[in-house]
Amino acid sequence: MTTHYPVSEGIPMTEAEYLATEPDALDRREYLDGCAYEMAGSSSNHNLIAGNIACEFRNHLKGKIGAVFMSQLKLVLPSAAGENYVYPDVIVDCSTFDGNSYFVNAPTLLVEVLSDSTRKLDLTTKLSRYIQIPSLQEYVVVEQGFLQVMVLRKNQGWFPCTYFLGDDVTFESIGLALPVEAIYERVDNKDMVRHREENRKLADPIVTNAENPL
Repeated sequence: MTTHYPVSEGIPMTEAEYLATEPDALDRREYLDGCAYEMAGSSSNHNLIAGNIACEFRNHLKGKIGAVFMSQLKLVLPSAAGENYVYPDVIVDCSTFDGNSYFVNAPTLLVEVLSDSTRKLDLTTKLSRYIQIPSLQEYVVVEQGFLQVMVLRKNQGWFPCTYFLGDDVTFESIGLALPVEAIYERVDNKDMVRHREENRKLADPIVTNAENPL
């Protein structure tokens, strides 16, 4: 998920006011519980991870049922006090939808890329709202500072299953298995830097021997 401003900086407004002003807002805003929250820019690692996942999903779903969107369409979250609106990093929607719509109502799979500032929101408030969506089958949360992917599945009671480097992440709702390494391709964090260095040494024994002389 893209970085948000602190909750204290949310701007109180009605749902109607949010929907009327959002199209002309300079920055995208999410609407939760009667307040609009501006969304700040995301890091290169964040964009790479979301882009890698979206690209793999699109390639896999080409010619099949299911469309992939990246943080530009609003996901509608019904609540007792009215509807909320958020921008997940990646959405897979396998329903029939209007090509002119700016909203998604029936996602099959949602992905959020975590950061220090968004982890609590993504794993508490958003999690509790997402799993109430009747169509949703999987919620995926991806760390960007280190290699870890967590998948929560409806058919497993939303119990988290965690994947690390060397594992294949199974996206059951779309029939895809994806190596963790592919999700983090070109990402610049300590785990991936170490992994690439290890692969480089394995591919070039001369370098390894020069660094570890007899």
